[in-house]
Amino acid sequence: MQRILILMSRTGGGHKASAEALKLGFEQQFPGRFQIDTVDLLIDHLVPPLNQLPKTYGVVANRMQWLWRMLWATGNYPSATRRLMDELAWLSEKKVTRLFAHRAPDLIVSVHPLVHELTFRALRRLGRPIPVATVVTDLASTHPLWFHPQVRACYVASDAAYFHALASGLWPDQVHKLGLPVRPSFATAAVASSTTLRSQLQMHPTLPAALLMGGGDGIGPVAEIAHQVARRLSITGKPQGQLTVITGRNHSLYEQLAARPWPIPTQILGFVDNVAEWMMASDCLITKAGPGTIAEAAICGLPLLLSDFIPGQEEGNIPFVVENGVGLFLHEPAAIGAQVRRWFTTDRDQLQQMRQQAKRLGRPQATVQIVTSLADLLTHPTPTTLYPQIRTLPPLRTRRKQPLRL
Repeated sequence: MQRILILMSRTGGGHKASAEALKLGFEQQFPGRFQIDTVDLLIDHLVPPLNQLPKTYGVVANRMQWLWRMLWATGNYPSATRRLMDELAWLSEKKVTRLFAHRAPDLIVSVHPLVHELTFRALRRLGRPIPVATVVTDLASTHPLWFHPQVRACYVASDAAYFHALASGLWPDQVHKLGLPVRPSFATAAVASSTTLRSQLQMHPTLPAALLMGGGDGIGPVAEIAHQVARRLSITGKPQGQLTVITGRNHSLYEQLAARPWPIPTQILGFVDNVAEWMMASDCLITKAGPGTIAEAAICGLPLLLSDFIPGQEEGNIPFVVENGVGLFLHEPAAIGAQVRRWFTTDRDQLQQMRQQAKRLGRPQATVQIVTSLADLLTHPTPTTLYPQIRTLPPLRTRRKQPLRL
């Protein structure tokens, strides 16, 4: 049985979710053929105190956004950034080398931009030609560290990411635009009946439904947005819609919202493992601009109201959604509530158009296509010297005449 090692880190929920989606994809498409192991290379295998730095991601990205913007701006100096990462990799080289020697993978798959220098430095020390592939888990905004020139294959989700990969030195036959890996359950839910799902989820059978999510950690002004949506949908004294709020692992937010009386049919949920069903049963999704959530919503044909974004990392996802006609960006909770009411009353045609556009944009088979391509790397190996160095290309123009595509 061949072994595949997926390298990720618990910095936010997206990398872990992508790793889990790939593992499930391999197990469903190739049962019994591969042994799949997932490793947090940064937290579990960096030397102290470097292994503590990834744990600060949530605080920095969501509460110290000025600092995160500065860190993201290191992408403007890719050569210097790679040299710095190589120095950090040197400190943990022995530990990472022991990991690879012990696991003995036939293929290494990266779903995190900070693991590449660690990986290739350890492989040089180990002296084994183990193929490495990258699955980029960002959508339209991608940091140069995603694109290491020596990977056998790099999988991206949008035109912007594809052209950034080429500008960073990868060759066209290294880069594959297949979409973001999402849990296989989304491909199944995409063909389910919303009427049946609403009955199973104990939702109101006919009222239009808004789904509000704050990510796995329930981050952002979720409570205020929920209040504004409920207030607007009850402004006539009669419910004009229903609301579901998924608070994730934010237990205090769950308790706060669950204790509140609501003027419209409302369900408050904590962490759930059937997000696909809730999306398919809803009429719009209110969330921050996380790439995985956007890809999942597109598969479900679910129009989006984006309420926030992480600077740099998620910034490009705003024009991606708006220019493709699958949603809007509104930051103020009152404006979000007003827009949901318009969608559910006077602007139903716009909501339907966005639903159709989202279905055209979605890639329900992305996970299957990615794992099939990765398996093919083991069947048809490529010489390790094929992509020996980074090429220098002129910067890409940032203005676009056509919307970015998944």
